[in-house]
Amino acid sequence: MIKLAADGIKDIRTPLSDADVESLKSGDRVRITGVLYTARDAAHGRLIALLDEGKPLPIDVKGQIIYYTGPSPARPGMVIGSVGPTTGGRMDTYTPKLLALGLKGMIGKGARSEPVREAMKRHKAIYFGAVGGAGAFLSRYVKKVEIVAYEDLGTEAIRRLEVEGFPVIVVNDAHGNDLYEEGMKQYAR
Repeated sequence: MIKLAADGIKDIRTPLSDADVESLKSGDRVRITGVLYTARDAAHGRLIALLDEGKPLPIDVKGQIIYYTGPSPARPGMVIGSVGPTTGGRMDTYTPKLLALGLKGMIGKGARSEPVREAMKRHKAIYFGAVGGAGAFLSRYVKKVEIVAYEDLGTEAIRRLEVEGFPVIVVNDAHGNDLYEEGMKQYAR
């Protein structure tokens, strides 16, 4: 369910439905509350290998959001260390298969490929951008963390984060809009 706050930011709660995703547009500022799963390149490779072998995944991605991050270790008294985004395009070869399973959102930085953008439209999914270089700031929105798969990958293990008000912006919506392209057109000479 999505609520528009007085400050113009949309508050969403995971898991996401098709209706939630379809109501978001590129450029929308969003605060996420609920669960995010972390996964980067190595974890994505293992997930796709399992799918290719016909085996179940260690997490159910249906309705979920995967955050492309590898958090640093927590300092004493902290829940998590720096939790900044990595480049989403590095997961592009893996993403369409996860979207077909019901993954509804991804968080990263940078542009996505045309095949991923088409898969987002087809499967009603969304790509959020988080501010690169702001990982220490973003860590304050993480309330709980646990490793759920691939602990041997260290920082790239899949983690389940419980977040409250995690700030992102919609980069690619389920309608084919792209904030990066829109921004370049707006300022083109």
